[in-house]
Amino acid sequence: MPELPEVASLAEFLRERAVGRTILAVDVVAFQALKTFDPPASALGGLTVTGVDRHGKFLDLDCDGLHLIIHLARAGWLRWKDDLSGAKPVRPGKGPLAVRVRLAPDEEGLAPGFELTEAGTQKRLAVYVTQDPESVPGIAALGPDPLADSFTAEVLKGIVGGSRTQIKGLLRDQKVLAGIGNAYSDEVLHAAKMSPFKIAATLTDAQVADLHEAIVTTLHDAVERARGVAAKDLKAEKKSGLRVHNRAGQACDVCGDTIREVSFADSALQYCPTCQTGGKPLADRRLSRLLK
Repeated sequence: MPELPEVASLAEFLRERAVGRTILAVDVVAFQALKTFDPPASALGGLTVTGVDRHGKFLDLDCDGLHLIIHLARAGWLRWKDDLSGAKPVRPGKGPLAVRVRLAPDEEGLAPGFELTEAGTQKRLAVYVTQDPESVPGIAALGPDPLADSFTAEVLKGIVGGSRTQIKGLLRDQKVLAGIGNAYSDEVLHAAKMSPFKIAATLTDAQVADLHEAIVTTLHDAVERARGVAAKDLKAEKKSGLRVHNRAGQACDVCGDTIREVSFADSALQYCPTCQTGGKPLADRRLSRLLK
């Protein structure tokens, strides 16, 4: 799933290539992906892309005041095309293509643009056309951005204080913090040397400070690594920079211990016992149920 660093990189990528260009057309192939109907997607035709922003995991293309909002969800992606002039029409329901955004031809006759695709059967990619980004429920409900200057250790202390939620779940809650998902929550907790099952309210002031530093540093470093990387290469770049996520069975780069995994119904977390849990493996709840 694209998280804050990848979405930030995609936003920068689109600023360099789409801002100042006129939208020729927006072709919606997967109709379930379009979550709004007024204004229609066709209203974007003829407008100029004047800016690209990010709200948590949401991409926001400002087109002369009308916003094209994109949430890539778990299996969605944005694929840039240098020339879509010869692209064949795609029938709804055929293949992974959900939306195609075509830009007007440049001086050389090339008509660039991008396609939104989604793999798998769970279609959660979402596209909105709106005059106000805050009208998108997911954006309106976002918590503070962890890379904003206003996100301080004191703000984080207020978030964790009184919460009986496990810290892993709290970090992933978009209403609590905007932009952190399954992968970077694993990375943050490894950097903070903290168990993913630790109850948020039990954190000491020192642990809150360490967690704040881990959040900011981990995300900032990931954004810097992704800066300038082509959209097609972002997934591989993200994977190469991860220390624990999706590395179960491999050696921890910090201590050499074997990275472990806890599986859930539709996801899994990874952690290092030596770095995070005092050397004690966490119970794999799915495996525990199978053994009963």
